[in-house]
Amino acid sequence: MAPSTLLRSLPRLLAPARLPGGSSARSKFYVREPLHDKPDWLKVGLTLGTSAFLWIYLIQQHREDVLEYKRRNGLE
Repeated sequence: MAPSTLLRSLPRLLAPARLPGGSSARSKFYVREPLHDKPDWLKVGLTLGTSAFLWIYLIQQHREDVLEYKRRNGLE
């Protein structure tokens, strides 16, 4: 590329990027306010059930680990 061609295209290269068209540049995704008057009870039940299951499993695993630790170290 010749230097004169480069100098002519330089302002276009340094110009800030523009979004094509005014209306097509609008985001197609938007945030809706959650519906607080109608909770999704299936999601609520699955969330609480999963949380309870994980806590019970964690406590049970901890107890087993403590017993194994005591057994290996002759503390029991």
